[in-house]
Amino acid sequence: MTYAKRLQVLMLGLAVTAAGLPALAVAQVQGRPVENQLNLQMPVTRIADEINTLHTWMMIVCLVIFVAVFGVMFYSVFKHRRSQGHKAATFHESTAVEIAWTVVPFLIVIGMALPATKTVVAMKDTSNADLTIKVTGMQWKWGYDYLKGEGEGISFLSALSTPRSQVGEPGVAATEARTENYLMEVDNEVVVPVNKKVRLVLTANDVIHAWTIPAFGVKQDAIPGFVRDTWFKAEKIGTYRGNCVELCGKEHAFMPIVVRVVSDADYSAWVAGKKKEMAALADDPSKVWTIDELKTKGETVYNANCVACHQANGKGVPGAFAPLDGSALVLGPKGPQIDVLLNGQKSGKYPSEMPAWKQLSDSDIAAVITYTRNNWSNKASENIVQPAEVLAARK
Repeated sequence: MTYAKRLQVLMLGLAVTAAGLPALAVAQVQGRPVENQLNLQMPVTRIADEINTLHTWMMIVCLVIFVAVFGVMFYSVFKHRRSQGHKAATFHESTAVEIAWTVVPFLIVIGMALPATKTVVAMKDTSNADLTIKVTGMQWKWGYDYLKGEGEGISFLSALSTPRSQVGEPGVAATEARTENYLMEVDNEVVVPVNKKVRLVLTANDVIHAWTIPAFGVKQDAIPGFVRDTWFKAEKIGTYRGNCVELCGKEHAFMPIVVRVVSDADYSAWVAGKKKEMAALADDPSKVWTIDELKTKGETVYNANCVACHQANGKGVPGAFAPLDGSALVLGPKGPQIDVLLNGQKSGKYPSEMPAWKQLSDSDIAAVITYTRNNWSNKASENIVQPAEVLAARK
């Protein structure tokens, strides 16, 4: 009996630890995971709070069932063991037992399913949103378009901002110390107002991705050719971080998501600033650039969008991504290369297709093509592309 009690105490301690009860949990940091964290992230939406409550109660139910079943089993084994002179009983087909072990689990499942169903239904209710944002997953960054509400018309790409010097390469150690938000920081954060319902419309332009912010209780797949939606309503100002959680290829680990929740006044100020920024960056397609201007701009565009697949040396990844250094497409007429960037390409030579990059501006596409045609060992005869040529190819 002593051993049975000790085992029950041990199981209770393990289950409580797994449940992550506040008394045993590591102090939580809002909006991001922390080392040695036992519980779910601190919730900042009603849905996330309901998920956390369900998680805790389900763990308690499982703990009670575990202790009850194994407690009875171990007690029976030790109390009625043969060394104490007990003889095995021979009985079967007990109607009462049959009814009990059918009805009791049924009632337990119903009791667990009702609150869970209520939360799932609430998660799917995207009506009456204050703000609608389209989210597009791509290898390996996120695109955001503000479709409705304050900020309508804002559009940007959001990519990992952690320097490659902190990441390193296969077989090459990192040369810079890693910061607190290593691999969880981006160049363009999603900004939303506090206490406003935000509807997300999700899709992808290449493979399946998944957008998630644990503190919001949001996880939704982004699937090419399909439109899915979800929503959140953050109740606390702060910065919240997540990742793509659908294995999407070589740089899957480098697709962080950062949402900054601000006050209404700060959000209005951000919208005004973002629109001014977009207006300032709007290109005049009739402008004629020098080759040096295009190469300088093209290097920036390449490092932000192309280096993950084609590598900094332009050699690509053998068997996975095409090389640009010495490529017949890059060294040939410029028209086909413009078409590939605008419309993508599935050559069949590599497992991953080249996605379309229509979301880039005319000058960005012209610059990056010019950069590739004049970099590494490339010396293409048609070595410069102007934004007007890209604009013409779009039509």
